[in-house]
Amino acid sequence: MKLATKRNGTRDGSLVVVKRDLSAITDASAIAPTLQAALDDWSRAEPKLEALAEQLEAGAVASEPYDATKLHSPLPRAYEWVDGSAYLNHVRLVRKARKADPPPTLETDPLVYQGGSGHLIGPTDDIVIRDEAWGCDFESELAVVLGDVPMGVKASEAAPYVRLVMAVNDVSLRNLIPEELAKGFGFFQGKPATAFSPVACTPDELGDAWRDGRVHLTLKTWLNGTQVGDTHAGPEMHFSFFRLIEHLTRTRQFVAGTILGSGTVSNEDRARGISCLAEVRMIETIETGAPKTPFLKHGDRVEIEMFDAAGKSLFGRIDQRVKTEKRA
Repeated sequence: MKLATKRNGTRDGSLVVVKRDLSAITDASAIAPTLQAALDDWSRAEPKLEALAEQLEAGAVASEPYDATKLHSPLPRAYEWVDGSAYLNHVRLVRKARKADPPPTLETDPLVYQGGSGHLIGPTDDIVIRDEAWGCDFESELAVVLGDVPMGVKASEAAPYVRLVMAVNDVSLRNLIPEELAKGFGFFQGKPATAFSPVACTPDELGDAWRDGRVHLTLKTWLNGTQVGDTHAGPEMHFSFFRLIEHLTRTRQFVAGTILGSGTVSNEDRARGISCLAEVRMIETIETGAPKTPFLKHGDRVEIEMFDAAGKSLFGRIDQRVKTEKRA
């Protein structure tokens, strides 16, 4: 089942079911007015939404053409947005470029941070920054949306708590982050609003690609029309989503609608490209002593999409442009 949120002039939009080939949508607000409402009442809403999805596939309900520009992120706002760093190649490159050693628990204890979730931007919304000097970067990731999760869940018990899967552009302001980290209290200003794919899928839509809490498909990224990344999201995800859930719930529970990110999808094989500009700059720093590739500028376009084994888009395409808005 594929779900989305249609813009309707309200803060949270309205819930729609999306046809598997992303050709059409149908209103699902009679079942649940919003995606959050469906997540809050999942045991009742899910079977009804599944039935509506099958009716949509059969052409048995009213529908309208799929148009990503009319869709918000599946959750326009969320109770929590927690992002991990499950791809250790990315962590190692970051630390090496900064001439810092990785933490001794790198392979045993996941890195996570809690991002802002009150304002999440849509898949075709502009990335608005006030100053290009802040070093705007994209980060192509995956994320899962959780149901209510109790404290103390083990990785082996985590699968039932994953409701949906989607793609992410976790925008970062790289030049603000080092000073924030130096304070020893994490980053805040360096992580502006995050964007998500237009469509969120139940795990079964991924078929065999969803296994062991990982998505075994490639995540593609384009910058100004040129493909820069074809990174594989499966094998090098050191900490699975299930393991990340175990880490999160060590000391507290989480509510339905919590979004959990994978962190930048990163592969050791450089031929697979990148999922963020920081990695290119890291490699340049390591090899030549200084980065050459600039961060995003006004007018730059970033696109992110994942396709299934048959070449069909799973979550739709994130397609954004950078817009600089200076204020006096």
